[in-house]
Amino acid sequence: MKHLPYFCRGEVVRGFGRGSKELGIPTANFSEEVVESFPSDISTGIYYGWACVGSGNVHKMVLSIGWNPYYKNVKKSVETHIIHTFKEDFYGEVLSIIIVGYIRPEKNFDSLEALIAAIQNDIEEAKRALDLPEHQKWKDDNFFHPANVSSLANGH
Repeated sequence: MKHLPYFCRGEVVRGFGRGSKELGIPTANFSEEVVESFPSDISTGIYYGWACVGSGNVHKMVLSIGWNPYYKNVKKSVETHIIHTFKEDFYGEVLSIIIVGYIRPEKNFDSLEALIAAIQNDIEEAKRALDLPEHQKWKDDNFFHPANVSSLANGH
């Protein structure tokens, strides 16, 4: 994974509306412009790392990059599930992420239940991996410092 760690920042936009409603797993979605700014050769699949909304606390996250075969998307999406319970939506806020590891390629599922089970497994794997010292260090990266978050510039 030559692109990792990967630093990204962008505004949270409305997605397909199925993360919370259908899956019970809310996701924050980046705009098409931010998705298109990702390296073209970054593999689709499930990743983990750190996320921060606005100048709030940094939390563990899992992230999907791809076309979500189960839903047959025609546009590539980047959807972040922050492993934290938020009281309200944060559309329009700036989401800063550092992707530090890869879990698995994206794949199709025979049922919604199988998809949900896979996502729950991904979340557990991300939690374990992010407790490792080599990943824990990114939580305190200057990228998340409030002075840097005010800028919507991608990259580091």
